[in-house]
Amino acid sequence: MYFASNIKFLRKRRGRTQDDVASALQLKRSTLSGYENGVAQPGIEVLVAFSGYFSISVDTLIKVDICALSEYQLGELERGYDAYIRGSNLRVLTTTVTPDNRENIELVSEKAKAGYATGYADPEFIGELPLFSLPFLSHNRKYRTFQLKGDSMLPIPDKSWVTGEFVHDWREIKSGNAYIILTINDGIVFKIAENNIESRGILILYSLNPLYEPYEVHINEVKEIWKFVNYISDELPEPVLPQKQLMQTVASMKYDLDQLKHRIGRDIEDATEL
Repeated sequence: MYFASNIKFLRKRRGRTQDDVASALQLKRSTLSGYENGVAQPGIEVLVAFSGYFSISVDTLIKVDICALSEYQLGELERGYDAYIRGSNLRVLTTTVTPDNRENIELVSEKAKAGYATGYADPEFIGELPLFSLPFLSHNRKYRTFQLKGDSMLPIPDKSWVTGEFVHDWREIKSGNAYIILTINDGIVFKIAENNIESRGILILYSLNPLYEPYEVHINEVKEIWKFVNYISDELPEPVLPQKQLMQTVASMKYDLDQLKHRIGRDIEDATEL
């Protein structure tokens, strides 16, 4: 239970005195002091009052050690991305920060993917991942980079490094956008998503490569979602032929096929005459 330390931390973080908070919640200052020191336990009405005052859910005030969150996570919490209100993964997202409290970008290589599927919430595992930064990305958002494997997302080349922005509220996933998704059964996948969470509680996942069939994943199987930002590769994607050049190519192939048919027909006639 973190209620006592949380309300004290939030009060000080917002620059409020005990008199300020007690007055706003119609409490005695001594009562508030008792709550903050853990010598008094609030009733449900008081919990609801604190929840409304700090704009944080009762569950979060009680169950989440807010003091242990990074500056980034605190900022997201204060902007309304509460784990128990909006479907966020705030309470399980584990990150690393620089000495000046800026979020790192952790690298999850192909070899580390299997471990990530079970260690994504383990501070020790995340802390051992390689780190880097991209100066053109926002310092106010959380990013992580995963190594792509396979050809399901061609023309993005195999073994590309795909960077994603952490998605707090899964209901805001935009259909048609690409996401890196950690699921219970399939591990890390990189797909185009169709959002059916509100209506059916599922995501439909599509590959860029049309050879792969789309499939459904229930949202209860999802652990993390990262919105595609960019990718890094030492290979160029396969070129896409311009429409005019494509038409010329098709016309040339048709001409060659007609010539082949004509030649075969002539050979058959010669063989018949013999």
